[in-house]
Amino acid sequence: MKPKIQDVAKVAGVSPTTVSRVLNDRGYISQDTKDKVFAAMEEINYIPNDLARSLYTRKTNIIGLIVPTTKNPFFGELAAEIENYCSQKGLKVLLCNSVNNTDKEKKYWEMLRRNQVDGVIVGTYNRGLLDYEQHNLPTVAIDHYLSKNIPVVGSDNYKGGQLAVEKLIEKGCRHIIHLNGPYDLETPANLRRKAYEDVMSENNLKHTTYEIPSFTETEEQDDIIKQMFDEQPDIDGVFASDDLIALAVMREAEKRNLAMPEQLKLIGYDGTEIIRTIHPELTTLCQPIHRISKTAVSLLEQQIAGTKPVAHEEIRHEIDFYQGKTI
Repeated sequence: MKPKIQDVAKVAGVSPTTVSRVLNDRGYISQDTKDKVFAAMEEINYIPNDLARSLYTRKTNIIGLIVPTTKNPFFGELAAEIENYCSQKGLKVLLCNSVNNTDKEKKYWEMLRRNQVDGVIVGTYNRGLLDYEQHNLPTVAIDHYLSKNIPVVGSDNYKGGQLAVEKLIEKGCRHIIHLNGPYDLETPANLRRKAYEDVMSENNLKHTTYEIPSFTETEEQDDIIKQMFDEQPDIDGVFASDDLIALAVMREAEKRNLAMPEQLKLIGYDGTEIIRTIHPELTTLCQPIHRISKTAVSLLEQQIAGTKPVAHEEIRHEIDFYQGKTI
């Protein structure tokens, strides 16, 4: 039979109320009494009921994390970093992989609310999916606009795009093409494209962008990259909005016997550890995933504790440049 608080109290020689106070860290309890209670718990193999404790404290010490896909190295490393920071704070993480599916994401939101998580960090693209005023759940977004009341944490997308295009021009490129995701998503990542267009215009160069509609359909992505090469025979530089797109450009360039960086120069975006390890030749802009994760967890903690008013703000972290052999 599963041991109860009363059994712990009997073995420890204290009252059930004292055991409850020790478990919930409520009020002053001497260290001697705490030691007796914990020793009794270990002796009879008592496991505290987290659900019951959460009903008392009104906190679960669990947060939800919704990402579009952990297959993408950026979101995989982001999830790992967030879990690491949460663990240091005594928080557990429920990871929800939405595959950028609206219906699936809605079900995740319902599940997280039913399980009464303390807050949610969101890295998905589905703006307008939730009514923040209705559920009032502490929420932080990663590089996406979800609601006018939800703070956003990310990298300095405009500065990153600016640095990429200026570097390509510095290396002699004049026919630079940009590849990015759907522009209608209204994410801060669109500032990478804005920076590309601004820098090209400032240098009296024509700007051309190819949009990749889906983040999950690699076949569609490859077709658009082939189209880009077919339609732009004079292309000498590419700024890709993420490293997976950049690697697809590298594969197609190799098929067409285009030497890098002699005939084609390429810069990606994200610079995750796994990409830099497996493809150190790729020049890329490195998002500070550790700083983004730490800031997101800190902001969420402040919301949960009620020490920070809920308001929209955008925190942009400085981005680093990693030079490989593709420029």
